[in-house]
Amino acid sequence: MDDQVNRLQAHTAPVRGGRPGPAGVTLSRLTSFRLTQIAAWPQTLAEAGALAAAAAGCGAAPGPGRAAQGKGGLLLRVEPLKWWLLRGADQASVPLQGGSACAFLNLSSARTLVQVSGPQAATLLNHFLPLDLRPGAFSPGHAASTAFHHIGVTLWRSSAGFTLALPRSFAASLQELLEGSALQYGLKMRDIPFSPVAGGLE
Repeated sequence: MDDQVNRLQAHTAPVRGGRPGPAGVTLSRLTSFRLTQIAAWPQTLAEAGALAAAAAGCGAAPGPGRAAQGKGGLLLRVEPLKWWLLRGADQASVPLQGGSACAFLNLSSARTLVQVSGPQAATLLNHFLPLDLRPGAFSPGHAASTAFHHIGVTLWRSSAGFTLALPRSFAASLQELLEGSALQYGLKMRDIPFSPVAGGLE
C-alpha cells in the first residue's frame, strides 16, 4: 500500500518552519492504513451496524457524527448509511461478510490521512472548515463530513488532535493550504504509521 501517500511524498515541505519557538501546529501524514467502507440499506441498517461493530471489535456501532475505537480498528459513522473501518496495515485481516445486509468497499488508496495537532490546531482548521471545533462542541469521539474549499472531507477528533481524510486527488493542494496557513503559528511536519494513537481515539 505504498501508493497511499505518493501524492504527498512528492510534495516537499519543511520539517520545521514558520514562526520561531515551539511549533503551534504539527501536521502528521498518516501512513500504513487500511480503510474499508461499510454501506447499508435503510432496511438493513441495524444488521449492518452490528456487523460493522463486530469487525471493529467495539460494543456497538457509533451513531451519526461519532467514532468508536475497538480492538479491530476505528469505526466512524461518516454518513447516515455508511461507516468507515480504519485499521493499521500490520493488523490481521478481519473477515468481512455482510451478505445482503451491506456492501464493502476498499478505500485505502482513495484517501490520504493528515493529523493536525498542537495548541493552534483548531484555530488552523477553522481557517478552512465551517465547524465549531471547541472542545465543548467537538470533543474526542466526534466525527464530521464537511467541506474544505468545496472539497468533501471527513474529520474526527481524538485525544491526540484532529484527523482529516482527504480525497487522494486533492490531497496535495489541500495540504499546501494547511502548510501555508500553519507557518504563522510555527509548523512541524512528520510521517507516522496509523495506529489507535496516531489517528485513532486513544
